Amino acid sequence: MKKNLLFGLLVAMSAVTLLSPKTSFATEVENPPAPQNNMITEKKNLGQLLALYPKPITVIGAEVDGKINWLVVGHTGIIGHDRILVSMNQKHHTNHGIKESKKFSINLVSQEMLPKADYVGSVTGSVADKSKAFEYKLGANGTPIINEAPVSMECNVVDSFESEGFDNFICAIAKTYADPKVLDENGKLDYTKLKPVLFEFPTYLYLATGEVLGKPFNLTKEPSMVAKLPMQEDGIVRLSRIEIFTEYLDEYLKFASEVGEKSLRTEPGVLTMYAVQEKENPNIVTILEIYASRKAYESHIQTEHFQKYKKGTVHMVKDLKLVDQHPINPSNQLKNFVQ
Repeated sequence: MKKNLLFGLLVAMSAVTLLSPKTSFATEVENPPAPQNNMITEKKNLGQLLALYPKPITVIGAEVDGKINWLVVGHTGIIGHDRILVSMNQKHHTNHGIKESKKFSINLVSQEMLPKADYVGSVTGSVADKSKAFEYKLGANGTPIINEAPVSMECNVVDSFESEGFDNFICAIAKTYADPKVLDENGKLDYTKLKPVLFEFPTYLYLATGEVLGKPFNLTKEPSMVAKLPMQEDGIVRLSRIEIFTEYLDEYLKFASEVGEKSLRTEPGVLTMYAVQEKENPNIVTILEIYASRKAYESHIQTEHFQKYKKGTVHMVKDLKLVDQHPINPSNQLKNFVQ
């Protein structure tokens, strides 16, 4: 009995010590700090608006009444790691063909094929013959694969259900096909090359995919690419033509590669920094530089990495010419990325 009382007393004393003001634990639990409201403006209530947009736009290929039909579908999703959900309005002509065959193809849309995709999404297969809208081949699973689509997936329907006005197909992927141009050196899909078109439903807009912001679970260490600023009216497009003394060429190239990569990774205003050598005269290096604004350029030349490059290579440069350019088609602006 005494041992039990002594043990209980020791436990109680330990609890008092742990919860003493020195640790402030008891105070924090009993009197939690009031949540901070750091919002500058209040959010506007949009009601029950579905806001998970934009989504990749796809062209569904299926056989309907003995004829190939194409349909644009923007409502696709992922279930786990091996299932796809495709939701289609019940009015679509394609639906009953899918219900009969239990299979179809999903083709991602590139910017080049977007006009054709837009067409097959604007007319119904019950009235128009859309079978010749795309050149295609039948895949191993027997569904039509669009030749010009960068990526196509053949799918088998494993389950389906109806919701208000929609047929919803849960699918397993039978085969996936990709244009070699959208693969990286390891044979994996490279979405910076693929650049699938996105669809934004509330305002009916097609969008291009965004820029690389970084690698998941690694942003606090070294992001692959910071988010970039938009091009301003005083943005700079420049060709820097640099002639290097032969004896310093290898060393200079290391400096140039380092400053280019660091600038692209860390500076929001550096949109492009792409260096090339002349084949017949490798001592001539030309760098295409694009800065979002004059301020972005001035900030760039003050950075530690640029100053390191400038001071480290000043004696290596035989001749330097900086020629500002005027872009013929500003909307076709080049942006290069660091993997």
